[in-house]
Amino acid sequence: MGQNDQNQIQNIILDSIADGVFTVDADWIITSFNRAAEQITGIPRTEAVGQKCFDVFQANICQTACALRETMHSGRQRVDQRINILNSQGKEVPLSVSTAVLRDESGEMIGGVETFRDLSAVELLRKEIDQQYTFHDIISKNHTIRQILDILPDVAASDSTVLIEGPTGSGKELFARAIHNLSRRARRKYVAVNCGALPDTLLESELFGFKKGAFTGATKDKPGRFALAEGGTLFLDEIGDISSALQVKLLRVLQEKEYEPLGGTATVKTNVRIIAATNRPLAELLARGAFREDLYYRLNVVRLALPSLAERREDIPLLVDHFIRKCSAQQSKRIEGISEEAIGVLLRCDLPGNVRQLQNVIEHAVVLCRTGRIEVDCLPPELSQDQPVPGPAPSSQSNPLQEAEAAAILQALRQYQGHRAKTAAALRMDKSTLWRKMKRYGISYR
Repeated sequence: MGQNDQNQIQNIILDSIADGVFTVDADWIITSFNRAAEQITGIPRTEAVGQKCFDVFQANICQTACALRETMHSGRQRVDQRINILNSQGKEVPLSVSTAVLRDESGEMIGGVETFRDLSAVELLRKEIDQQYTFHDIISKNHTIRQILDILPDVAASDSTVLIEGPTGSGKELFARAIHNLSRRARRKYVAVNCGALPDTLLESELFGFKKGAFTGATKDKPGRFALAEGGTLFLDEIGDISSALQVKLLRVLQEKEYEPLGGTATVKTNVRIIAATNRPLAELLARGAFREDLYYRLNVVRLALPSLAERREDIPLLVDHFIRKCSAQQSKRIEGISEEAIGVLLRCDLPGNVRQLQNVIEHAVVLCRTGRIEVDCLPPELSQDQPVPGPAPSSQSNPLQEAEAAAILQALRQYQGHRAKTAAALRMDKSTLWRKMKRYGISYR
């Protein structure tokens, strides 16, 4: 068989492969270019063969971290590395590439081969999922959170005071910012104050400001947070920690829309929307006499109760994916995902710090990850010592994502006392789909 016949057979084989394939010689000259490569790049084989590969692909890693170059230098294969290239129309195309070395019969390297798969459809699906489950940086498919998100535009459109209750790290400020950004005050300032982080006297001056000479060291007037947020939104975090004396002054602002700066005598009018938050239910503080009843009812006009992460475990895979992408970009690392074993640890362990703790865990894992995938040994070691969280067992072969889905279904059934139609609507699925999933996971609720 002659060389031309061998080349023809090689081209037939390469053209039968659904993924794009090209080969280069030791000088980076493209020696073969299959039909799928033509379709993905929009570049004819006749124009690609004989050219330098980086001139053809114009990928985002060609000049800095070329996967094929690293393979040919080290001899180690690369598998499923994510890159972007520019096609013949100048459009960016996301690809998954794998590389290997080509050797002759004596074992000498004569070039390299790269296969690549078009991820455009996958990326489109990812964006659709992101849009479905993301709302102003709030990521969730939990039915309780989705119910809150459904009313959030109406809450934002009003000018009513909002009270957000939820455990530490559950995202209370994210909701406060979303309300501000959706409101007619969005073009004015959003100012946040952590009431639990400041002593009472300092907090009063921070909120209302002070006049020159109000105390030793007050050499000039200083505007408070109410003045800075004029026309906008003031977020009072950990409102349950303020003293009784300060509660009285805050009540006056809510009732009369006015206050007096520390050391001042003139009354200042204010036009600020108040959003308050607490990690301790104010009703409990009220029952113990630790919070004023009149202030409680002034704050509790619209109340949003955020669940803990333990109550929304179905969100963990979504949040993990989001934090991996965010932390990878911050650390300038290319982390493509997380192993099933590692996500299983996160789904089962106790995360008392809620979403904030989960973000810190993923940042820790990204820092330690040396490959393109987060494994169990990348997670903080104390997580593996946590006791498993009891929950439904979907099948004999445990699957973390199925466990999370089963837990979400069971929680929704409990909330709606087993009402199938309401449960299906809350979970955004058909009743027939709900029935099939309940049967699959062995869930029975009467």
